[in-house]
Parts: sequence; C-alpha cells; structure tokens
Amino acid sequence: MTKVKTGLSRKLLTRVLSVYFILTLIVTFGQILTEYLNAKNHIESELQTLKNTFSTSLTRAIWELNTPQAVSIAEGLMELPIVEGVQIRDENGKYIADIGRTNKQALEPVTTGVMKDHPGGTFGYSFPLIFEFSGRTSNVGDVTLYSSIGIIFSRIEVGIFFLIGNAIIKTAFLVFLFLNAFRQMLTEPLSELTQQISEFDVDRPESSKLHVHIDDDNELKLLQSSYNELIDDLIDYKRRLKLTQDELTDANRKLDDQNIFLEQEVAKKTASLSKIMLDLEQQKDELIVKQRELRQENENRQYIEDELRKRNTELAESMQTLQLAKDQLVESERMASLGGLVAGIAHDVNTPLGVGVTAASFLQERLRNLHQAFEDKKLTSKTMTAFLSEAEQTTTLLLSNLNRASDLVSSFKQVAVDQTSEAERDVDLKVYVNEVVQSLAPNFKKTDHSIDIDCPDDLVIRCAPGVIAQIFTNMIMNSLIHGFEGMSQGKINIVIKAEDDTLHISYKDNGKGLSENDLQRHFDAFFTTKRGKGGSGLGTHIMYNLVTQTLGGQIEANSEPGKGLSYDITFPLRAV
Repeated sequence: MTKVKTGLSRKLLTRVLSVYFILTLIVTFGQILTEYLNAKNHIESELQTLKNTFSTSLTRAIWELNTPQAVSIAEGLMELPIVEGVQIRDENGKYIADIGRTNKQALEPVTTGVMKDHPGGTFGYSFPLIFEFSGRTSNVGDVTLYSSIGIIFSRIEVGIFFLIGNAIIKTAFLVFLFLNAFRQMLTEPLSELTQQISEFDVDRPESSKLHVHIDDDNELKLLQSSYNELIDDLIDYKRRLKLTQDELTDANRKLDDQNIFLEQEVAKKTASLSKIMLDLEQQKDELIVKQRELRQENENRQYIEDELRKRNTELAESMQTLQLAKDQLVESERMASLGGLVAGIAHDVNTPLGVGVTAASFLQERLRNLHQAFEDKKLTSKTMTAFLSEAEQTTTLLLSNLNRASDLVSSFKQVAVDQTSEAERDVDLKVYVNEVVQSLAPNFKKTDHSIDIDCPDDLVIRCAPGVIAQIFTNMIMNSLIHGFEGMSQGKINIVIKAEDDTLHISYKDNGKGLSENDLQRHFDAFFTTKRGKGGSGLGTHIMYNLVTQTLGGQIEANSEPGKGLSYDITFPLRAV
C-alpha cells in the first residue's frame, strides 16, 4: 500500500487552525484598533476641553499685548501629559509661542475649531481666540494644541498586552483540543479503514468486508456500511454475470436466424427505394425552377432596399440641417435676452451717473467760489462752514449714486459674462440669484411687481453660472411678459434648498396661469402664446434643455387659469 504524503486529517486540521489564526489576528487587531481610536477620541476631547479652561485668559493676554503671559500659559500647557506641542499666533499669523513637537501652519487664520492629523505621528486641535468688547467680537489670534500617537499607545499599552496574551492562551488551548479530537475521531479510524481496504481480494470478496470498531454513528461508520454493501453487490453481480453469459450465448444463436430473414427483407426494400429515387429526381427539377424565380424576386427586393437607403440618407441630412437651424435660433434667443439686459442696465445706470455729474459740477462751482474768496481775502468762518456742509452733502450724494451705478454694472457684468460662457466655477447661490434679479430690475422699474427669494446663506454649488442665470432669467421674464400681463401687482416666490445631495428650486407666480392644453405644450420648441407679437417660443424650451441635459435634473410645470404658474426644479449637487 502506498503511504499518503499528507493525511486528510492533517490538511483539515491545518485549514481549520489557519482560519482560526487569521480570525484571531483580525479580531485582536480590530480590538487594538478600537482601543487606539477610543483613546485618540478621549485625548481629542481633552484637547477641546482645554479650550474652555485657558482660552479666556490667553485671549485677554494677546489683546493686551502681554506676550510673556501668553508664553507662560503655553509653557503651563506643556506640563499636561497629553500635550506635546503648543502654537500660539496673533491675528496676522505671527507666532507668539511655538513649543514642543509642532508643525508649520497655513498663513490663513483659524476661524473655527478643527481637529487635524499632521506628519510625524502628531495631531492637533486648532481654534480661534475671540475677544468680545462693547458687544463686538474680534479675532485676536489662534491656538493649536498638539498630541501624538506615542501618548495614545502609552494609555492603551496594558490593554494591548492583555488582548495579545488572551489570544495566545485561547489559541494554544484550541490547538491542543483540536489535535486530540482529530487523532481519536478521524486519524486512527481512517488508518484502520485504509489498511483493511488495501487487503481486498477480488477472488474472495466475502472475506474483504470491513470490520472497524467505531463508537459514534458518523460518516466513517456510514463509509464502512456502504463499502460492505458494495462488496455484497459485487458478489451478486458476479452471480448475475454468469447467468447473463448463458443468456448471451442463446441470443447469438437467435441472431444468426434473424440475419437471414433481414437479408431477404433488404432485397425487397432496395427495389422500392429505386422507384423512390426516380420520384426525387423529378422533384429536384421542379425545385431548380422555383430557385430561379426566388433569385429574381431577391434581386427586385435588393433594388428596393437600395432606393430606401438613399431616401434615409437624404432624410438624415435634412434632420441635421433642421438641428443646426434650431441651435442657431436658440443662440439668437440667448443673445436677444442678453441685448434686452444691456438696454435695461444702460437706462438704469444713466440716472445715478447724471446725478453724480450734477453733484460734481455743483461741488466744482462751490470750490471756485471758495478759492475766489480766499484770493480776495474775504474767506470767513461762516463761508467756510457753509462750504463744508454743502461739500459733505454733495459728496454723500455723489458717492451713493456712484456706488449704485457700480453695483448695477457689477451685477450686469457678472451675469452677462456667465450667460456667454460655459466655464464652471463655485457659485454662492443666494448671492448669484440676487445678482440676476438685480440685473433684471430695470424691467420691473415701472411696475409694482415684487420678487421674494428664500435661500440658505452660504449655499455654494459648482456649475456653469450662465446656466443658472439663463434659467432664472427665462422664468422671471416669462412671468413678467406673459403671467403679469394686465396685472398691477404681481408677486414671485422663489424657494431654494438642498436635501440629500440634491438641489430643489421652487418657483411660483400669481399670474393669470395657463390652460391645460397650453401647459402640455409649455416646453415644446416654438410654442408661444405671443405668436406675431415678438415671442419666439424658445424660452421655456431652452430652460427645459438646460435643466435636463446640462444639469442632469428634472423640471415640472404646474398651472391653472387664474392661479398662477409654478416650476419645480431638481438636479444633483456636485462636490465643491
């Protein structure tokens, strides 16, 4: 019998123990990692707690320019076990104190408390120093407290040793238990079964049955029973094989008789087959005629397909021409919108500029009179006081109107550039929507219409701003031209909010609304209720394409006659 190089029980034991060792290593490492993270969280919490302990005294010391006291506080913090480094900077980013293990900080001042990991195994908590005076707050500097991984390991050192020792003891006990169990339950019974099976005698199968003492009713006992049943089946097979051989000899004799009968039948069938072959030859000639007719029909069909292919090519070229014309019309609509914006802004800027020119002329005249009085030595205190009062009023008027003109031009410039550019940038949505509304203000100048915007502060998204400007411009101008026609006091409500990485825009006016038939065609290209009155029918179509294609979102319009028109717009936010 060939000896097995590696026993089944040893392989099974090796795999079981390997899996257990791997799981033990993973669990132990996970427990150590958990201890490490818990200890790090506790230290970070302690660093944040230190802010409440000394931030007030340190803020006052920096405010009073008491640098020695600030350095003394920093040295006191270094005495704490969890602190390995302290950095104190003033509002200009200049270091007042830099003690222990620290890292170079960014020049920008710290505005909020932040926990940050640093190279070299350190991490720190940075927070600003805010001084309150007369109801006002002022940032006088910032502080960074450093700790390290070494401090964390010093806290969890005993726990790590306990976890490793516990894992080693459990592993050793389990190895001993598995070795003993595998030897008694698997290795010894398998060896005995193998020995008896190797002594199998083909000529005497009755004496080759297995006789192994197995206490448990397990797979090995089942294997022994199955093997013994196989021996019984083999004995029965040999008996039946002898009977079958006798039956086969008798069948061969009968087969010879049957062959003679079959030869006679074949001769009869051959004559019949010859007649069938003549019939098949005639059918073949008829099939050749049918094939010729089918080939002619295929050639006709091929000609028709070629003609259809030519017509499809011509139709595709016509569709490309129509798409190009449509794109040109869309671009013309955008330029027309921008042209209307330019005209409105130019008219609105003329008023503050005219007031500014008048104020400057008046101030020039008063300066000339003052200079003349000075030359003629007639300058009195009363004259000087009157001049100063008039000059103050004039400059105030001049600055307010110039600032107003500057705001109008700035809003127009930003919105106009965005409408003609597809470049993406970070956009503060509330500020930008207000700029778009301000650029459209000349269109509402002679009306009592109002626009209410509800948008969270500091809602920053990344997109092409021209898309946002075009969408809001089209919605607002659509309300002004169509919805508020014949109305004296129209109202527009805009609500913007972000939920679950999705931006929601709700737009609603109290205009005259749309009928159900017009609402169904609202986003169709070239559909307008102002046909022949300057309406192109592309405004809402452009808006629909910008939302669904450029922003990858959805837009839905709802309206009833006399109840205004509303838009619900959603599109996914992109990371800033």
